[in-house]
Amino acid sequence: MYRFGYVSGRGEHYPFILLIPVLSRLGVGWMSLKEFDPDIFNLILKEKIRQMQGLELIPSENFVSIPVLEAMGSILTNKYSEGYPGNRYYGGCEFIDEVEQICIDRAKKLFGAEHANVQPLSGAPMNEAAYYALMNPGDTILGMDLGHGGHLTHGHPVTHLAKVFKFIRYKTTPDGKIDFENVRKMAREHKPKVILCGYSAYSRDLDYRQFKEIADEAGAFTMADIAHIGGLVAAGEMNNPVKDFDVVTTTTHKTLRGPRGGMILCRAELASRIDKSVFPGLQGGPHENLIAGKAVAFKEALQPAFREYARQVMKNAKVLEEVFKANDFHLCFGGTENHMLLMDVTPKGISGKELQVALDKAGITLNKNMIPDDPRPPMNPSGVRLGTPCVTTRGMKEKEMKRIADWINEVVNAPNDEKLLSRIKTEVRGLCEQFMFYH
Repeated sequence: MYRFGYVSGRGEHYPFILLIPVLSRLGVGWMSLKEFDPDIFNLILKEKIRQMQGLELIPSENFVSIPVLEAMGSILTNKYSEGYPGNRYYGGCEFIDEVEQICIDRAKKLFGAEHANVQPLSGAPMNEAAYYALMNPGDTILGMDLGHGGHLTHGHPVTHLAKVFKFIRYKTTPDGKIDFENVRKMAREHKPKVILCGYSAYSRDLDYRQFKEIADEAGAFTMADIAHIGGLVAAGEMNNPVKDFDVVTTTTHKTLRGPRGGMILCRAELASRIDKSVFPGLQGGPHENLIAGKAVAFKEALQPAFREYARQVMKNAKVLEEVFKANDFHLCFGGTENHMLLMDVTPKGISGKELQVALDKAGITLNKNMIPDDPRPPMNPSGVRLGTPCVTTRGMKEKEMKRIADWINEVVNAPNDEKLLSRIKTEVRGLCEQFMFYH
């Protein structure tokens, strides 16, 4: 038997499922997390306070809802369920099958997909599974260069995937555009098995039809990695590659505002290849508690309010762009058409790492990031990357974005002024207290 309840402590409330009887043979009995493991409980509490009292601007992060948290923390984590709905290797999966099927159906509806695999554990294995479904070792894939906005899994030499497949990488032009004639030239020269588009630090939308035209001419599969913009695509605020492309991958956190995980969408004729590549090709038992969390997040994303959220995410990013341009910041790719900005801050006399550290002291979190053809090393690059999903989830709008951009500008101009950083941190906390998400 079980019942739903809340652990309370220091005015904080945590949703959980309380099992009856609780694992008394382990000596846990009726103890809560706070009672049994105060070290972990207090660290979770501290992290919650950090998130609520500071501004989270890392564009790959977001805040999930209480229903998503409840699903993630549910007893579904106890169940092994290798296989797929209706075809499992373990017994006792009748309810698990229903959970996963609901998740699949919602994903297909959300993106207009013919098939969805919701089992990938995160973004990297999601892409790896897609590659193995479409290619053989040694085959060539044409993707976006990491230094110009791509992702590690798009072929960076430090990854294991680069030892398996031959990656050819295209770059952006000096004005931040994708030169499709150059992509076509590379496709003709290298004859890739897959043409990949998508990014982790590129601030523009993509013309998927031009990629498809080039792929059709080259006889290549089309694959889009929309991990960062999945929520914006689902809401109809950005171009959707699902109907035109063979395979589309996306993480389920970031702008989709769900649990950390991945998902692969594809045409029906590729469904078997994708499913076999995920399991048994790459993974074992799926994490059904996370799949339940994905299902809840997909239901949220199907609501009209989510489209308003996605639209505000992009409005907020444009306000940041306007204020930064007015203060003579160098915006890579010329600005933003999505939720993120990439800025070269070295003209301001500071590195990306130095600015990240200074802003941490001021209660503002973003991440250092390389810029196109960055002359500096990855751990101390020229740029920073920031975005608006988290602050928009909290309810912040244009007025708050202007304040945030002004604070960042102040820190850039005086990154070692401890009094300034302390003052801004106090002001940041005051703003955040007006937009609490978790109580």
